[in-house]
Amino acid sequence: MSISTNSSQPESVDQNNLPSLIWPDPSPLPRFSHPLHLGVMASGNGSNFEVLVKATERKQLDASIDVLVVNNPDCEARRRAERLGIPCVVHDHRKFSSREQLDQALVSTFKKMSVEGIVMAGWMRIVTPILVEAFTDRLLNIHPSLLPSFTGLDAVGQALKAGVSITGCSVHRVTAEVDAGPVIAQAAVPILCSDDHQRLSQRIQSQEHKLLPLAVAIAGQSWRSQVNSGVEG
Repeated sequence: MSISTNSSQPESVDQNNLPSLIWPDPSPLPRFSHPLHLGVMASGNGSNFEVLVKATERKQLDASIDVLVVNNPDCEARRRAERLGIPCVVHDHRKFSSREQLDQALVSTFKKMSVEGIVMAGWMRIVTPILVEAFTDRLLNIHPSLLPSFTGLDAVGQALKAGVSITGCSVHRVTAEVDAGPVIAQAAVPILCSDDHQRLSQRIQSQEHKLLPLAVAIAGQSWRSQVNSGVEG
């Protein structure tokens, strides 16, 4: 795929008809002998959470979303869960004395629900080894950049400031180091000379919605192979 640089892009580019690149190939998604059992963590709008729910309803993603956990009682993700009929647990981070105590509560919730994997879909808190080690290789995060570029906060703003021509989004396994775990899948998004933060964020998010079900299905294959080989995560 060839994408031109910012300096040569015409202002009349149709933003709804841009070239895109998703790796690996997004179709068809892997299937399983019985659906994956997933937990999701969110702090804000929850659009990626809803994408996962809709993907399971369409039978695109062979999984069930068993629980959503939020740390913000008034977030839109919680209202989406109510509308979609998904159980939602609130662990308000302001009521915990440390990140470790919050993560202990998260581990307890997810183990009680017997989830196989967890997706951080806009979770705006740094997690600790307590959660990471309880679900080794089974904790996923989606980040709005082509990792390892632009880790941490405001990856979209970082990309615009750097003047790069291409950015995107990545789904990766979560490790103790922020945004440093192995990448499972990525989608590239060209940056137009007319882009501001909002326009670029919207186009990246549209690719996140395509990427996340694919990455979860790919990760699910390794989760199931660990179970079948007798290895516990």
